[in-house]
Amino acid sequence: MVLGNAEIERYEDKHTGIFETWDGFYGRAAKPTARQVRDLVALGLVGHGMTGAAADALVAELGPEHNPLLYKVSQGLLGVAFMPDSASQGGDEPAPPSDMTEDDDPAKKTDPAPGTCGE
Repeated sequence: MVLGNAEIERYEDKHTGIFETWDGFYGRAAKPTARQVRDLVALGLVGHGMTGAAADALVAELGPEHNPLLYKVSQGLLGVAFMPDSASQGGDEPAPPSDMTEDDDPAKKTDPAPGTCGE
C-alpha cells in the first residue's frame, strides 16, 4: 500500500489537510473519523495499483469491528509516506549503529539477558 501525492491530494479534496490528519493521529488535532481512516486505506490501495472502485468496495465490505485495525493501517500509511526510510526498519525499533560489527548484533546473541527467564 502506498500514498503518493495524487492520493494525498484526493484525500485533501474530500476531507482536510493531510498534516491535520497526521496531527490527529498523535493527539495534536482532532482524531481522524472512521470515514477518513477508511478513505486513507482505500487510497493506499489505489496508490499500489488497485482501481478506485475496487478499493472502495473492498474497504466498504469491512465491518465496524475492523475500524481499529484500519486506524493503525492508515496511521502507518501516513508514516511511511512522510518518512519512507522508517518502513525499512521493520517497526518501532531504531536502526543499529553504523559502526556495529556482526559480533555486536544483539539478534545473534544466544545467551539470555539476566532476569529474562531465558525468553
